[in-house]
Amino acid sequence: MGERLKRSDTDATGADPRFTLELIPGSYALCRLTPDDGLPPWVTQGAFFSVTRTPAELSVVCDAGVVPSGVVADGPWSMLAVRGPLDLKMVGVLAGLATPLATAGISIFAVSTYDTDHVLVRHDDLEKAVRVLREVGHHVTMNGD
Repeated sequence: MGERLKRSDTDATGADPRFTLELIPGSYALCRLTPDDGLPPWVTQGAFFSVTRTPAELSVVCDAGVVPSGVVADGPWSMLAVRGPLDLKMVGVLAGLATPLATAGISIFAVSTYDTDHVLVRHDDLEKAVRVLREVGHHVTMNGD
């Protein structure tokens, strides 16, 4: 099993950790289905999708190009993933990303997995988001650089 990134691996001083984020190729949509809907087959197309069911909704993040007309959806969004895996006891990961973006007026949608966190920003805000994250010390790789 791979090593999980721990706070001490990132910053021995205890200061806010800085992360490497990778731009995940693609254009994403945030979709809202009813809580009783089954999982439509179009949701699972593409390299990334996330599904969350609550008593109030079935929320989906998926490839924007596969969303049928008539589905309540918002997009396009771009995705940045924190290079991981991250230790599940690590605190402040999303706060360290969300706070500078919020200060800059950039809305985010976060998706967390067992290994890492993904931050989606509106496609039109991507360049500004990358600049803001770099200004606060995070490393952002774009298109494999």
